Amino acid sequence: ADAATLMGLPVARTRVLVYLVSGLLAGFAGALNAARLSSGVTIIGSGMELDAIAAVVIGGTLLTGGAGSVSGTLWGVLLLAVIQNLINQIGSLNSSYQSVVSGGFLIVVVVAQRYLARARRT
Repeated sequence: ADAATLMGLPVARTRVLVYLVSGLLAGFAGALNAARLSSGVTIIGSGMELDAIAAVVIGGTLLTGGAGSVSGTLWGVLLLAVIQNLINQIGSLNSSYQSVVSGGFLIVVVVAQRYLARARRT
């Protein structure tokens, strides 16, 4: 934020706009969920943090920052959804394996990103 201010960018206005859009979209999502479920459920989405992080990292965003794209994140979401759907289709696996598979896949991708980052430096 300090660097953007020094460059003359409207940081305060941008910050307010981002919070405004985020709040409006969260309210819209809550209204859609309430309409779909016919009730206000406050714990919907609880425990989805691992899936969100895994989808972003699988899509190519580095955990250390500095690289990533929206299209890569969409591909990560798609790939993770396909994997979770395959687990559901098998039927003999418990649904708790989805978190295990997501976490394992996340570990593999992070290790691969570290290896590739080291290979680029040398």
